[in-house]
Amino acid sequence: MNGKPVPDIRDLSAEELKSFLLANNEKPFRGNQVFEWLWKKRCASFEEMTDIPKTVRELLKSNFTFQRAVPARTQESRDGTLKIGFSLFDGLIVEGVLIPSGGRYTACVSSQVGCPLGCLFCATGQLGFTRNLSPAEIFDQAYYLNTLALERTRSPAGLSNIVYMGMGEPLLNYNNVKRSIEMISSADGMGMSLQRITISSLGIPKMIRRIADDGLKCHFALSLHSAINEKRNSIVPFNLSHPVAELKDAMKYYYSKTGMRFTIEYLLFKDVNDSIKDAAELAAFCKSFPVKVNLLEYNEVRGTGLYKTSTERLQAFAGFLEKKNMVINIRKSRGKDIDAACGQLAGKTGSEVAR
Repeated sequence: MNGKPVPDIRDLSAEELKSFLLANNEKPFRGNQVFEWLWKKRCASFEEMTDIPKTVRELLKSNFTFQRAVPARTQESRDGTLKIGFSLFDGLIVEGVLIPSGGRYTACVSSQVGCPLGCLFCATGQLGFTRNLSPAEIFDQAYYLNTLALERTRSPAGLSNIVYMGMGEPLLNYNNVKRSIEMISSADGMGMSLQRITISSLGIPKMIRRIADDGLKCHFALSLHSAINEKRNSIVPFNLSHPVAELKDAMKYYYSKTGMRFTIEYLLFKDVNDSIKDAAELAAFCKSFPVKVNLLEYNEVRGTGLYKTSTERLQAFAGFLEKKNMVINIRKSRGKDIDAACGQLAGKTGSEVAR
């Protein structure tokens, strides 16, 4: 390969596999067979492709590799939440989380190793950014977490939902995230409905417009945390170059193109964004489109100087919004004791449980 990195075979579509084989004087129908081995049969080596001629397997082996995200460590919270550290081909680690709730299971998957946005409240942001995950590395997380869900429930459905809410900013790895969603929802992959998949983003205006233009039918959640521009600047550095007004315009565009209601995620920090004035500004932000608002308990991260709000202020904040006839959900944190809750993913191992 002349010193060049060997590509992951799962980065190729079925059509690209056919084209590769045709260019190497092999029958293109083998592309469909190989594609089925990669996704439906979940093979991990070329040797496992038993109905593929050895000459074709050797051709693939000399041009491609398997770059899997492999579960390497597992931690279990007192509330049943599982945090999985996935080892990548280059020795890096990303984390995914399986969250139980009343017999249902949600998978939280990562899209980047670290994150470049450096939000004040987020442990992942303190790591800095290393690289984007490939579509297959994202898929591997979802597939394995679904396997765990199947082990823990009698339902054949496995996961109830998948949220792109782990390490990284999904819209800064949009093409790979989109491709992973296509495979998760495909009959060749996991066959999961797009209505059970949510992309959660800090809010990249041009990429929100791109989602709308592409007609991506999964759900979207906006991590807003303040509708007051100056306050959002202080906790979300990205807001300095893309202010709240620009973000609001992007969400107006998203709704006008898709007609889909989206979710606003709002972490409440003590004496920062938890006043009634903050609630009023959030209500004003939401007037232009139908939304539901998830109010989240902040999971404190050492060194940030931020603390979770009181129960009283949380209830007052929610009560104000409900009087405005807004749809409000108060979300309790899961997995805090193993640093698996929202904003805590940073590769901390705590006391690990070997599987």
